[in-house]
Amino acid sequence: MSERSILLTNDDGIESVGFRALYDALSEFADVTAVAPKTDQSAVGRKMSSDAIVAEHELGYALEGTPADCTVAGLEALCPDVDMVVSGINKGANIGAYVLGRSGTVSAAVEAAFFDVPAIAVSMYVPADGEEPWHELATDPRDYREATHAASYLAKHAVGAGVFKQCDYLNVNAPMRSTDEPADMEVTYPSEMYDMTAEFENGTVRLHDRIWERMRSGDIPDPEGTDRRAVIDGKVSVSPLTAPHTTQHHEALDALAETYLE
Repeated sequence: MSERSILLTNDDGIESVGFRALYDALSEFADVTAVAPKTDQSAVGRKMSSDAIVAEHELGYALEGTPADCTVAGLEALCPDVDMVVSGINKGANIGAYVLGRSGTVSAAVEAAFFDVPAIAVSMYVPADGEEPWHELATDPRDYREATHAASYLAKHAVGAGVFKQCDYLNVNAPMRSTDEPADMEVTYPSEMYDMTAEFENGTVRLHDRIWERMRSGDIPDPEGTDRRAVIDGKVSVSPLTAPHTTQHHEALDALAETYLE
């Protein structure tokens, strides 16, 4: 019996290639129980269900629910004694501060943090450099080798190194590499760059995230130290993050509160 036990979830669904690649990699040194969505639940954020039908799966359990559902169901009912939650591998990067709340992959890790369970969210940047759309790439488990290597390394060593004494979860983004030469790892913070647009025409508003096009063209002004810059430079980005919203003393708001009943 391994000394480590991991709840593995994701948002692409339990049958996704990246999920199986990570399951196999983590199983080499840990007892892994899959508690993952039955179908693709990408970009659902921390959406929760009141009921989630569970089916046994060869890897663990498949839920008709969201990634956040899977974390709660796993930690409370299906495998409550695990040491860590790992979410991924997501096909597509989850980088930038504005993405964190949208991502089902990241949200599963955030949910774990409220249980005081260390968590790692793992995603892979898939560049679309040619004519083939990015979502049709990364169909082989070996395509995910950089992400599985980084996730395995952190799952093995982060707790013992005291990483989670200073953060609640790690958001990991690895590049998709065409060679076996490993990438460097860089500790980063989420980029604050935002480039969403909206156009209204014929009764429809079309929302568009221009960041991905700019990443493909190299038109990214993100400075060194940001998660997006690291991934564009071919590095593994690791952002140590906290789950509860932070706040600080605010003199202007204090003054308003003091005069509220006047």
